[in-house]
Amino acid sequence: MTKNIVGYSILTLSISLILIASLSSKEAIDLSKYSTKGLVLNYTVSLDGGIKDNTLASNEGNNKFSPYLGKSFVGFKEALAFKESRGNYFTVNTYGYLGKYQFGRGTLKLIGINNTDQFLKNPKLQEKAFIANAQRNKWILRRDIKNFVGKHVNGAIVTESGILAAAHLAGPGSVKKYLRSYGLDNFADGYGTTVQYYMKKFSGYDTSYLKPNKRAKAITI
Repeated sequence: MTKNIVGYSILTLSISLILIASLSSKEAIDLSKYSTKGLVLNYTVSLDGGIKDNTLASNEGNNKFSPYLGKSFVGFKEALAFKESRGNYFTVNTYGYLGKYQFGRGTLKLIGINNTDQFLKNPKLQEKAFIANAQRNKWILRRDIKNFVGKHVNGAIVTESGILAAAHLAGPGSVKKYLRSYGLDNFADGYGTTVQYYMKKFSGYDTSYLKPNKRAKAITI
């Protein structure tokens, strides 16, 4: 019985030694033969880790108008466009206001646009119109911007972007009345949207891109 146990032990040890010798004699695996070069790889992690927090888009509720606009100037105009028309270049509302930024015909004439049919079909012209109108409003409201930015009116801090957004809604004259009455004269449009609401909603955007221009035009002759 003892001889059998010893025999099995010697046999097991011999097999183990043979296996070890066999494995150690093989060449090492060449990992350079295995590469992901040229393959399309799919990642399950975000690639946005390097994007600064202040470039992320502001998001009211679930209405995301663009991913990385934040409080930039582009963020300002796109947020305003979303509020005005959901960003639709080709819409006309029940009061006859046109396009992505909902311009009235009178305002368009002030910045050199007389053909509203052409305007409605031309997104590039609509973008130019927004810039020209905002520059014109910034010139008209330059003293009010200087005197009121940083102050509180109706419990909200006044910012340049809030002033310009409210001017887009109601015209610069209505914004002057609102500020100089410290919020008592609060214009509302046909849908009940007020200067105060736009001042708060569009507060804090960077509108330094816009330069005051008394004669700003979307179309120059």
